[in-house]
Amino acid sequence: MNQSESMISPGPTPAAIASAVAAKGVNHIGIAVRSLDAQRAFYEGVLGARFESVEEVRSQKVRVAFYALGPIDNPVRLELLEPTSPESPIAQFIEKRGEGLHHVAYTVTDIAGRLTALHQAGVRLIDEYPRAGAHGSLIAFLHPKASNGVLTELCEPRRNANGHAA
Repeated sequence: MNQSESMISPGPTPAAIASAVAAKGVNHIGIAVRSLDAQRAFYEGVLGARFESVEEVRSQKVRVAFYALGPIDNPVRLELLEPTSPESPIAQFIEKRGEGLHHVAYTVTDIAGRLTALHQAGVRLIDEYPRAGAHGSLIAFLHPKASNGVLTELCEPRRNANGHAA
């Protein structure tokens, strides 16, 4: 090994990343679509998903529709993302890659602390600080190059007065 090779950092280890993220589970799977209305029949009629809500997240220039699949007490949630502007990151994603899987979101606590730990572990981040997401949650994204090409979202659900996820 020459001197320049010894100076190249191998990057964060999987154990360092897992320790920094400490995910509680999958929060949702994000799917980019051109039209929420056009997709509703498929998700409800074909997959049997239960529609939960639609919300506009103006800061992200998207409308999101949430669906639940599986057991009522522990469903898998799908988040369909429709761009509301050509400048939306979702519009740009669809233009480049077409409709489809956009990201996988993981539930975390203390998202700001998680981001600090990931940064210190050398993980490439899109967001160094949390920002507002749907349902009053705080979110942040890890760069896809940090997670084998998968856009990874950290999601800290909003807490109610009792400290439970709202």
